[in-house]
Amino acid sequence: MPSYTAPVKDLQFVLHEVLKASASDISGYSELEPDFTAAVLEEAGKICSDVLAPLNAVGDKEGCSLENGVVRVPTGFKEAFDQVREGGWTGLDMPEEYGGQNMPYVLGTAVGEMFSASNQAFTMYQGLTHGAASAILAHGTDAQKETFLPKMVSCEWTGTMNLTEPHCGTDLGLMRTKAEPQDDGSFKLSGQKIFISSGEHEMADNIIHLVLAKIPGGPDGIKGVSLFIVPKFIVNEDGSLGARNGVSCGALEEKMGIHGNSTCVMNYDEATGYLLGTEHKGMRAMFTMMNEARIGVGMQGVAQAEAAYQNAVVYAKDRLQGRDVTGVKNPDGPADPLIVHPDVRRMLMDQKSFVEGARAFILWGSSLIDAAHRANDKDADGLISLMTPVIKGFLTDVGYAMTVEAQQVYGGHGYIEEWGMSQFTRDARIAMIYEGANGVQALDLVGRKLAQDGGKHVMAFFEMIKSYCAEQKDVESMEPFIEPLKKASKDLQAAGMFFMQNGMKNPNAALAGSTDFMHMMGHVCLGLMWARMARASLDALASSPADAAFYETKLATGRYYMARRLPATALHLARIESGADTVMALSEDQF
Repeated sequence: MPSYTAPVKDLQFVLHEVLKASASDISGYSELEPDFTAAVLEEAGKICSDVLAPLNAVGDKEGCSLENGVVRVPTGFKEAFDQVREGGWTGLDMPEEYGGQNMPYVLGTAVGEMFSASNQAFTMYQGLTHGAASAILAHGTDAQKETFLPKMVSCEWTGTMNLTEPHCGTDLGLMRTKAEPQDDGSFKLSGQKIFISSGEHEMADNIIHLVLAKIPGGPDGIKGVSLFIVPKFIVNEDGSLGARNGVSCGALEEKMGIHGNSTCVMNYDEATGYLLGTEHKGMRAMFTMMNEARIGVGMQGVAQAEAAYQNAVVYAKDRLQGRDVTGVKNPDGPADPLIVHPDVRRMLMDQKSFVEGARAFILWGSSLIDAAHRANDKDADGLISLMTPVIKGFLTDVGYAMTVEAQQVYGGHGYIEEWGMSQFTRDARIAMIYEGANGVQALDLVGRKLAQDGGKHVMAFFEMIKSYCAEQKDVESMEPFIEPLKKASKDLQAAGMFFMQNGMKNPNAALAGSTDFMHMMGHVCLGLMWARMARASLDALASSPADAAFYETKLATGRYYMARRLPATALHLARIESGADTVMALSEDQF
């Protein structure tokens, strides 16, 4: 069975030596002293390694079951959920007035990576609740906040998001679920939603569904969509639970992965709902939840890659196969360990350099969210808006690919369920699909985010890289990081110009390269993160730390990424510039 060890030291390195969190003037960051964050991360790591990780294979094997309208979760999930809830982990970064601990989002993200890496299916129950609570916090009335948030922050009640219907996924303007106004100000919702994660289960006293629906007489398409709070049990005025609402689980989806999470078909039969936000502005309210979820899904891609990598390294060191071509490395054994072979090392370094760079990227993005929300920093808000599709799309595309490489290290054993490696690939696969398929993320990046606010935020991103490179130009040890970053940034700017010049006159051909552009930006972002980590490592080595090997390893891993992974931007640029038209050249009959 695979194991998991929380990467506390690496998280601490990014928080304190790269981001210098406790020195930031963002509200709450002064509390993020190294000793404090270490205590939080180590305690969370124990739960992840000792409680959640052992249940990961259990959830994969058992899955969930539907019995007379009740969904049973895998063995041990309810007890683990109680333990997580009692530890206060579900409200780590939520407001104190509703029972949370009001810690910065960046710390919640660091903890969230460990939870997702140890057991993604399990962590989704609390993760979706957090997103639903955030939407109510941002758009709810005072009465709605007082009614729902305390119980959701504690996860006594859990939450969901209901968008997709059998006939419409991305094109939500086609939805048919109706919300009929009632005399008391409530609505009666009728319709069916599919693919609803955590839609029904036995681990909470109530489930608060956020449901998109159309009020009759409203505008056509997406402009006529509103968002509603639909509880499983009606909440009485005194806060107690009343009658069962007209919402039920009609079936459980049979999925490729995340078997431990109950993915439901939800039926709404004149269910009582309460408008969240403004009529016909449901997508605005839902996007509060969706954007948070997209950052979380990007984190899932990194988390699954981390867990798979950890196990692949152990296997590569233990498994004896063949001899090193330069000479025997294990003279007392019949063969050398796999890790001596160059191609195995390549796969492991691909994984390691991605995971560590992506972790820094996610935490940097989370710090931008904190700056936007806690310091009202409009520039940070614009920058994280630009980065959100990259975090979601690029990190899940590559995160999945890294789980495949980890599986490949095992050879034939990676294909055998006994070793557990296939679960990482199967669980990671959904991250490329839900919360907006990655192709849609790429279209959002190219079609909306590049031009947002007149291109202000993408230009600020390029200026950030230019300034950082200029700051490091006289540091000889930084040259292996700065020169590749400058070149990749120029590639990215050239690709951006291609879209500006061709977007209007030949939009299909231009958009055919949108995923390549998203990957270019992702590589550049990781390149920037590796440059920052390299500088932090050089500064640490200058003070002769006791754990110099840690920083030397960081530098070696970073140099690998800059030399072997970051040049992928040139390939993507060539594909965008010369290959876009060929995507649209065939007629429909030729496919």
